[in-house]
Amino acid sequence: EVPILISEDTVISQPAKILNFLRKQKYNADYDLSAKQGADTLAYIALLEEKLLPALLHTFWVEAENYCSVTKPWFASRIPFPLSLYLPGRMSREALNRILLTRGGPPLYSLTEVEAQIYRDAKECLNLLSKRLGTSQFFFGNTPSTLDAFVFGFLAPLYKVCFPRVLLQEHLKQLPNLCRFCDDILSFYFRLGVSGHSPAGQDSVDANLQKLTQLVNKESNLIEKMDDNLRKSPQHPPRKLTTLKLAAGGEESSPPSRLSP
Repeated sequence: EVPILISEDTVISQPAKILNFLRKQKYNADYDLSAKQGADTLAYIALLEEKLLPALLHTFWVEAENYCSVTKPWFASRIPFPLSLYLPGRMSREALNRILLTRGGPPLYSLTEVEAQIYRDAKECLNLLSKRLGTSQFFFGNTPSTLDAFVFGFLAPLYKVCFPRVLLQEHLKQLPNLCRFCDDILSFYFRLGVSGHSPAGQDSVDANLQKLTQLVNKESNLIEKMDDNLRKSPQHPPRKLTTLKLAAGGEESSPPSRLSP
């Protein structure tokens, strides 16, 4: 699971575990926050996970066009074969199950109703974040904190990935202070330009992504054909070898010239 932090021989995944590990190493971005600001941090993180995360899971993993053209080839390119043919589909099913388990109760009984509700909640969450940020560089002044890291982790993929279906992305881009927030962090901490790829570079990325998608589809078809051929091939029973009898002297008695089934 991403994000992943690798420190020497230690591998830590999931944001909360990464933050706990960093705090144990005496790295704490919230050292200068007041008690109220610390409580606000916990409240907004809970809001992100409850209101925004389901819509992000749906955008990346459940929306068919986005999954087939972006998410599946993207993750498959980083997963070794043959797991690359299986794991993205399992992750997609897990995302859908999580959405239905957490948001599919009464009065939302159909998938369409659930989808409409999670996107309404996500837009409301983005509006609250935009209002809280205002004209500040970061959520608690001019210094980034844990909340800034959490918000950036949720918003940056949604802001930068080129999706065929951009319902939530369009709403985010109508909130200029959140877009500026992502651009500032990318340019300062990740050494990327505000515009990301140049037009020529983006064309190259799109072309490589298309080739990768075609390759994954060909591999999937090849595996299916191999499975069909194995199922259709005749099944021969295992052959048994005759036992060689030894004479009393320990030598073979009339050994056959060859073993027959």
